[in-house]
Amino acid sequence: MASRGANAVITRAMRMETKLRSALEATVLEIDDVSHKHAGHAAVKDSNSGETHFDLKIVSPKFEGKNLVNRHRMVYQVLSDELNSGLHALSIVAKTPQEAALNMPIPGDGF
Repeated sequence: MASRGANAVITRAMRMETKLRSALEATVLEIDDVSHKHAGHAAVKDSNSGETHFDLKIVSPKFEGKNLVNRHRMVYQVLSDELNSGLHALSIVAKTPQEAALNMPIPGDGF
């Protein structure tokens, strides 16, 4: 008898979550697939999965001492395989645990 897990579909969001939690030790991670808002966009039309646009909120101790650009670069590096295989757009809010605890705004972020 086959297990249910054998037929489970692994979504892009699930892969992203696994990669980000592992590589960046994310303590808070929210991934929202907003691809439906871009239904007429060429990247969505050409995608087999439709999972092309995401909003990402992440809190990681690995962001300590890093500016916003470098935090985004860290995320892009972790998700490079996804970006090369159909992930078209990523809106990122990246904070340290201290910034998140104090609800400190980061210039350019909406967290």
